[in-house]
Amino acid sequence: MRILLIRHGDPDYVNDTLTEKGRREAALLAKRAVSMNMGECYKSPLGRAKDTAAPCLEVTGKTAEILDWLQEFPAQVDLNKNPELEKAYPDVKKEGGYFLPRIAWDMVPGYWTEHEAYMDKNTWRETEVAKNSDLVEVYDHVIEEFDRFLAEHGYVREGAHYRVEKESDETVTFFCHFGISCVLLSHLWNVSPFVLWHCLALAPTSVTEVVTEEREQGTAYFRGLKVGDISHLYAGGEEPSFAARFCETYSNKEQRH
Repeated sequence: MRILLIRHGDPDYVNDTLTEKGRREAALLAKRAVSMNMGECYKSPLGRAKDTAAPCLEVTGKTAEILDWLQEFPAQVDLNKNPELEKAYPDVKKEGGYFLPRIAWDMVPGYWTEHEAYMDKNTWRETEVAKNSDLVEVYDHVIEEFDRFLAEHGYVREGAHYRVEKESDETVTFFCHFGISCVLLSHLWNVSPFVLWHCLALAPTSVTEVVTEEREQGTAYFRGLKVGDISHLYAGGEEPSFAARFCETYSNKEQRH
């Protein structure tokens, strides 16, 4: 089985759509759509993912089913329950003297790297961020839905791998987001999602490809063939969007901080 995870194009987050650059990126991705052999297609319910999928679907004559759990990973932390966590989110905003909800996984590296629990596949669930957010609940919901999807395609979760009930060489394509892609990969690879959230930068319209490897009959594991591929952008002379990254040097105020 082959899974393609495609991140949306350069985002207009305010209007939940794509910028003009993002639309150019999506058009260049569509030029690769046929050769990518996308198979069955699925998309996030959010506009920026749907707008990215549209050119590929038009070129291939495919349709894509909306899966609600493919939306960008929505877990939020409440710093009012533990103000010490402000160290993890120094840019958090206040309103009426109270901290506003914050995306749970978007912490500064100076905090999470000093707390080894975030790096472990099990203990991240016991961290202060997990205790003061809906992080674990939302994560478990997503991976439950993901495993249900894989089981319907013949691959049943069994411990840290998958039991093959029906061999399949089909492809499925998810048009989704960075955060949720890291969640799905962390489950497939049995690592803490924080490691992927903070060690990967998947550029807009990037393609990540994982496939089953069945070295023993009846047992499958998912292995990455490419992560964050943006060769379609280089082929079209389009610079990758910086939306996946933060400033390379702190003094560079022109880059995202």
